Amino acid sequence: MITGRSGGARLARAGAGITAVALLAACTAGQGTAPGTASAPTAGARPQPSPEELGPPGATPRPGEVGRIPSSGSLPPVISSIPTRRKVVFLTIDDGWEQDPGFVRQVRDQRIPITAFVMRDAVEAIGAPDPAGGQGRFVGRGKWGYVRLLRDAGVPIENHTLTHPNLRTLGYDAQKAELCGSSRLIGKEVGVRPTLFRPPFGTYNTDTQRAAKACGLQALLLWTATVQPGGKIAYQVPDKRLRPGDILLLHFRPNLARDFRILVSKIKRRGFELGNLDAYLKAALRRAK
Repeated sequence: MITGRSGGARLARAGAGITAVALLAACTAGQGTAPGTASAPTAGARPQPSPEELGPPGATPRPGEVGRIPSSGSLPPVISSIPTRRKVVFLTIDDGWEQDPGFVRQVRDQRIPITAFVMRDAVEAIGAPDPAGGQGRFVGRGKWGYVRLLRDAGVPIENHTLTHPNLRTLGYDAQKAELCGSSRLIGKEVGVRPTLFRPPFGTYNTDTQRAAKACGLQALLLWTATVQPGGKIAYQVPDKRLRPGDILLLHFRPNLARDFRILVSKIKRRGFELGNLDAYLKAALRRAK
């Protein structure tokens, strides 16, 4: 993420390639093995290289390319786009309801850079997702095992609260409980604590920034466009087009693998690269100091 990861976390991920391949095959075949549960590798199978061995997926910034992200004083900055003129956009995905194994395969096999902001209640299937997205096939199917598969595919796992409240309706202590509780849980289940936070509904206040700082989160990440069912991009700008540095927001919805394939193809046809958000944030925040 923005700061260096521990050596232990690197070692935890480096040997996970065989496990991830075996588990995804089990999910697809509908077998009883839960995602994230170890199984014996096929005799003679070669382990896939880890993300560290392959290097970061996606476009990385060129020297001097990235502009300065405005400072928020001592509080974490609020970021909705990356200051660059290069035709590069960034993919992010929220919640964790629909745990489609086809999505993990695309991200892993095609080395597509994406950042996940997970929410406990969605990952653990506590309650039910918004029915507006349609009937899901994989709701809560793998729980935290699925998130670990994403981690093993090179996806940074970030903070989206425990219960998805409107943070503006909560006081500082309640906001801190949501943010710190989520970071502790992700650290326990995934092995790396988050450094980025996405506020539910995009709503926040100064208490949110204070709570984020107290919980070790270094930035609040918003977005400039959302991705709707069918891979349709809903823009927040009058000219309805992609712009350099845009951050796109997806959700773990039904038909995720299909819609994600459509989205990635559409972005590339328009001449944009998919950027490595971690690398770009490092460049932008380093210049802001």
